[in-house]
Amino acid sequence: MHVKFCGFTQLADIHTAVALGADAVGLVFYPPSPRAVTPVQAQALSAALPAFVSVVALVVNMPQEELVELADTVTFDIIQFHGDENPEQCQRLAAAVNKRWIKALRIDTEQDTLASVSAQIREFAAVGASSILLDAYHQQKYGGTGARFDWSLIPKGSALPIILAGGLDAQNVAATRDLPIYGVDVSGGIEIDKGKKDPAEMRAFMKAVKRDRW
Repeated sequence: MHVKFCGFTQLADIHTAVALGADAVGLVFYPPSPRAVTPVQAQALSAALPAFVSVVALVVNMPQEELVELADTVTFDIIQFHGDENPEQCQRLAAAVNKRWIKALRIDTEQDTLASVSAQIREFAAVGASSILLDAYHQQKYGGTGARFDWSLIPKGSALPIILAGGLDAQNVAATRDLPIYGVDVSGGIEIDKGKKDPAEMRAFMKAVKRDRW
């Protein structure tokens, strides 16, 4: 199981994530978010990471010129499109900065079905997404809500590797071991406050995910 810790704003938290063996760290470039960082802050955080730890840039409906400027300023490996971007927009934007990318789908338990989720994943797979991230739907927010969706809507035999997000913490992440997923993504579940991580919760989360290594 691969682990992404998301929403970093503090350098000390980056060091903790590395020491605990996180596979990826996420930096949020969406100003309304309490976890948002500026490009200058982000570059300092990114520069502290060793090789083989991926930096994921989370963007929400970001214009192409702004994304190009971001890529020129901050060192990152993967774009996480977390807004209303359609498959063609994701493909075009990622090509403009020559980056791999993943798309977050916000799953509405009352509207989505297993078939509709699978169909959406196929659409993004067809245009070059590296993975898909499944998060809980919220009418006013694009993510970071701490809410879970119905995990029975996670398809088996997905066209893309699935990363699960939404309401995960050290107490419930062990239950994801039997799900057809590639990785997990956590932000609020390892925090003391928005954008400030709790080292004890980070460690507990990693222990629950990778118990065979601890």
